[in-house]
Amino acid sequence: MPHRKPAAFWWSSLPARIVGSTMMGSILVLLLAGSFLMQQVTRGVESGKRESAVAEATLAMERMQAQLRGTDLRTASLYERFGQLADEIGSQPHQYFLVIQGPVSSFVAPGIQAQSVPGSLVQTLEKERSGMFVTPTEVQYTDPGRESVPGLVVGGVLEGPDSTDVYPIYFVFPMDREQATLEFLQRAVLTTGALLLALLGGISVFVSRQVVRPIRQASRTAGRLAEGHLDERMEVRGRDDLASLARSMNHMASELQAQIVQLEDLSTVQQQFVSDVSHELRTPLTTVRMASELIYEARDELPTSMSRSAELLHNELDRFEDLLGDLLEISRFDAGAAVLTLEETDLVALVQDEVDAQRVFAASMGSRLVVRAPASPATAEMDSRRIRRVMRNLITNAIEHGEGKPIEITVGLDDRAVAVTVRDHGVGFLASQSAAVFHRFWRADPSRARRVGGTGLGLAISLEDAHLHRGWLSAWGRPGRGAQFRLTLPRRASIDLITSPLPLTPHAFKDSLRGVPQHPSLGRFDIEKGDR
Repeated sequence: MPHRKPAAFWWSSLPARIVGSTMMGSILVLLLAGSFLMQQVTRGVESGKRESAVAEATLAMERMQAQLRGTDLRTASLYERFGQLADEIGSQPHQYFLVIQGPVSSFVAPGIQAQSVPGSLVQTLEKERSGMFVTPTEVQYTDPGRESVPGLVVGGVLEGPDSTDVYPIYFVFPMDREQATLEFLQRAVLTTGALLLALLGGISVFVSRQVVRPIRQASRTAGRLAEGHLDERMEVRGRDDLASLARSMNHMASELQAQIVQLEDLSTVQQQFVSDVSHELRTPLTTVRMASELIYEARDELPTSMSRSAELLHNELDRFEDLLGDLLEISRFDAGAAVLTLEETDLVALVQDEVDAQRVFAASMGSRLVVRAPASPATAEMDSRRIRRVMRNLITNAIEHGEGKPIEITVGLDDRAVAVTVRDHGVGFLASQSAAVFHRFWRADPSRARRVGGTGLGLAISLEDAHLHRGWLSAWGRPGRGAQFRLTLPRRASIDLITSPLPLTPHAFKDSLRGVPQHPSLGRFDIEKGDR
């Protein structure tokens, strides 16, 4: 689509728009000004030539009329007298040519053709016997090598010696000099316009650089700030609007740096607090656990209310221990102490083991687990303990929010990566919350009144585990239509992920199931029946 390239360049370059707009505006102004100037000059030249031609023709015709009245036609023919009169008034070809129409023959000055006089003017003089008439014409020369030129014809009527006969007379004024003057002026206007256009182009380039340079500097500074270089600042020059922009950018950078430093300090304190509290709680929790186990084992000998309290204490201690374990894991991530133990592992077998472990929980929630996996192993280098934890978190999360509907787990692979998706058809979440689901202690239900739920750290830990493997953990969801989570891992630790073998959105996923036997990344599926 070549027609899109100029538009894309136009909207991608501010200097191009400034220079282009200036040049187009300048061209339009110069064309209008040049056209107006040439029209005015042409009109002035033609008007001046018309006035001078009429004045000169009137004067010449008065002299000829005075001499013609004293002519004795018995001693000279009328045609010869017309030639003598033309010589006497000083007719010169570079000024005008005479054409006199007689009753039998006409006098035509040497050098031009009689067709130089327009027929419309001849007809006018046949009707009008007084006054001077002017009309434009094309002066045609008798010399074949000489081109015709624009001109003016001034016509009038001469009276014969006896005042009974009239003779139309035409003064043909060539306008070759005026035409040469107009052509020279036109060339001068074009040359001047081209020079002005070049100068305006250079000025617009200079101005655009003056305007764009601070904007580009602001863009580079903003990019450097976004990369974490909080000491980056713009150079301030002068007191204009661009200098105000630089000062505002520098002030924003200073405030941003102060806020980030404050947040980093607060985050460090919080991380240290979580780490210290988690470790400090480990010892008393162990003591409470031992005491709880003794009471729990003897609950049959206790009264009913005490027995129920022992069970509640035992269950809540389990949840508290899970929370404490998650907090300790989060503190290791924050401290950068988490390490991987990589080994070649079949993702299909790992997923199948975790699904089998969650069947009882799924059945209690009314959900059916369905696994779709390729027939061949989907092996990759991974820390199986961490990936098992990721799958456990994703499956339990899908069961808890699946509203008792089927849960679909799909495994896929290609040459560079392996992937698994977990799809539920429950409450889902907003599309804008696809990143927030991985935040610590985030829940889709703000009331926190759900009947089930974990510590709120499972997805956050799963995301960190995926990042440790240089992999991806992504989420898709829509309210009332469920959610889908996708884990993508490189098959080797040295591979950089580019694409995933499985699509993230369920619509694309359903489309990819069409013609499954031909799908290169999934191959033939073994669909587990599950609990019906």
